[in-house]
Amino acid sequence: MSETDCIFCRIVAGEIPAVKVSETERVLAFNDLNPQAPVHVLVIPKHHHGDVSTLAAADPGLLAEMIEVADVVSMERADGQYRLIFNNGPRAGQSVFHVHAHVLAGAELGWTPA
Repeated sequence: MSETDCIFCRIVAGEIPAVKVSETERVLAFNDLNPQAPVHVLVIPKHHHGDVSTLAAADPGLLAEMIEVADVVSMERADGQYRLIFNNGPRAGQSVFHVHAHVLAGAELGWTPA
């Protein structure tokens, strides 16, 4: 997939609307269109990286900045208590191949292994 085909790159470029909740020079956070919790925000780097492993190898500081933004969002929306999820690869549930973190909060979050 090229960056021009990437939905998250198109959101960063302003071609597709999103409800932004936080933004830095290098990171964007916006509401998920299909929320799985009362607070469900996606945190993405503005520059395209396919998955979290690729990003960690290429720019660990950017990965740290994504986590900082997730923490800010959680403090504003859920008293700092949240679940942070990165899906890495299609078998792990990644469906958009632009690294993104899911910030889930606002309720008691259970977990049942598959």
